[in-house]
Amino acid sequence: MTELFHLTEAATWEAARAAGEYRQSTRGVTLEQQGFIHCSLRHQVRPVAETFYADADDLVLLTVDLDKLTAPVRFESDFPHIYGPIPVDAVVNVVPVTRDDTGRMVLPG
Repeated sequence: MTELFHLTEAATWEAARAAGEYRQSTRGVTLEQQGFIHCSLRHQVRPVAETFYADADDLVLLTVDLDKLTAPVRFESDFPHIYGPIPVDAVVNVVPVTRDDTGRMVLPG
């Protein structure tokens, strides 16, 4: 299984589960507005989290199985982008993001 990762607010993920597909590009920007969903490879998750989500709470890290996507995936500027919605069954793991005693995000892997 080839994995991509995506950080999002827990409430956004819950809404996607109810709808059957995930349509948020990044924090505060929809798939329709951006044209694709931002994702990361495993080694990119922490830098993305610390750069774009440092002040965010109640985050979850989605693990997306690339083989279960129907939308095209393109690697642009070193990051993977999904050009369409993510079916909820393509999300194979959802991990809450916590913080340690210093406030630093605790991320899996």
